Amino acid sequence: MSSAVTTEVTEQDSWAGHRPLPVVKARSERSFALWVEQSGIQCKRMLMGWMRDPSTTIQTLVYPAATLIMFRIVLGDSIHKAIKEPAIYGFVPLVMLVAAMSGSIVSALGFKVEKVTGLLGRFHTMPIHRAAGLTGRLLAEAIRVLITSLFVLVVGLCLGFRFWYGPAASIAMLAIPILFAIGFAVMVTALATLTEGVMLVSIVGIVNTLLMFFNSGFVPVFAYPVWLQKTVQNQPMSTAIDAMKGLSYDGPIATPLWKTLAWSLGMIVVFAYPAVRGYRRAAETGA
Repeated sequence: MSSAVTTEVTEQDSWAGHRPLPVVKARSERSFALWVEQSGIQCKRMLMGWMRDPSTTIQTLVYPAATLIMFRIVLGDSIHKAIKEPAIYGFVPLVMLVAAMSGSIVSALGFKVEKVTGLLGRFHTMPIHRAAGLTGRLLAEAIRVLITSLFVLVVGLCLGFRFWYGPAASIAMLAIPILFAIGFAVMVTALATLTEGVMLVSIVGIVNTLLMFFNSGFVPVFAYPVWLQKTVQNQPMSTAIDAMKGLSYDGPIATPLWKTLAWSLGMIVVFAYPAVRGYRRAAETGA
């Protein structure tokens, strides 16, 4: 089994001007400390790559902010008159979640590029913890979603969004899209190991579109046809939006929150093993 190498300096006698001699120690590539360290390195690598890519910046910051402004201008007043409450409290959570899902697709396509170019294979031949690549990718995804959510929140504050329940509720609200994004990213990564890039975009794009337009972010559930209300109320985006709306403005919190946790953790449990197996297969064989 290959091993990671670290260098430690031992204390030596200072006579004759001798300098300390390095002592090389081997750490198992399966060690927990190495996994944490190299996950951070992989996360930093991905974040730096995204920062240098203008299209990723547009996808992460400009597009969500422009979408929120467009929703507010085009639909805000009409929805406010119809439901008698500010539409911005539905728009902000909705845009945060849509941005999280869209970013996961971009990240998955980046995984496909790394596989085709052989970068994953090169990592696999090095003394690197086998899980570091995947966990580093998920950690980078979580940080990206946090940055996007904070930026959307700043734009929302300019458009009238406010927190009514203090710092704890505010932090909890921002944590929801991060948890949701991790679950969604695990699912998309698993699909990325099984499908081609065009097929992946098509499949996930259809799912995103359906979830985006049939949720409680635009209008309350009762505004939908009766036969569709239960589906809309319990789909993952609606549960997350309702929980975020309850934490920031008004509405139930406990029920939509545990449903969101169930959806997010469910995606992780169901797709974690296929994602890990597919990631390893792509690194070993390039397929």
